[in-house]
Amino acid sequence: MMELRDTYNTITKPSPETLFKERGSKFYNYAFPVKDEDAIKDALASLKKKHHTAGHFCYAWQLGQRYESYRANDDGEPNNSAGMPIYGQLQAFDTTNILVVVVRYFGGTKLGVGGLIQAYKQGAQLALEASKIVKRTINQEFNIKFDYPEMNDVMRIIKDENLTIVSQKMELNCEMIITVRLKEADRVFNALQLLHKISIKKL
Repeated sequence: MMELRDTYNTITKPSPETLFKERGSKFYNYAFPVKDEDAIKDALASLKKKHHTAGHFCYAWQLGQRYESYRANDDGEPNNSAGMPIYGQLQAFDTTNILVVVVRYFGGTKLGVGGLIQAYKQGAQLALEASKIVKRTINQEFNIKFDYPEMNDVMRIIKDENLTIVSQKMELNCEMIITVRLKEADRVFNALQLLHKISIKKL
């Protein structure tokens, strides 16, 4: 049985710009943390403003804590010679919620498909090597409701399990949202359910 994956790797801030040259062509390389396609569009727009005379803005992105979606774009280079080599590096570095863009200024000498694949792969690798990659956990949130007298029992489990309280409302009727690492979620859910006077549901 495959173990449930409950971590992912990403970056929290854009990489510094890196540059390499190949037979006159210049390749500027960037990695951006992104959560959605709007953020991707914004990052691409800012690069197009910065490099307004560049010929190609080739990129690949991956989104989702479980690496659910991706796209690769050759932006006018021969099919699969740019976007997929960049995407291959996202896979090699095992990263998500990230956009890697390689901006090319053509230097007058054609590199051929093999040369382009190598160049875009190297550009993506440089961008990712210049980034600080961090590991994040995939979490499950629970909503818990209980009466004030149950507070001590609930707090004991939260403390014992080292859980994070996202929000809480402490009155006669208390309500909390807690977050728990995915692979611990069922065990914590069952422990809380044993406190008969609380209601708990997954969010």
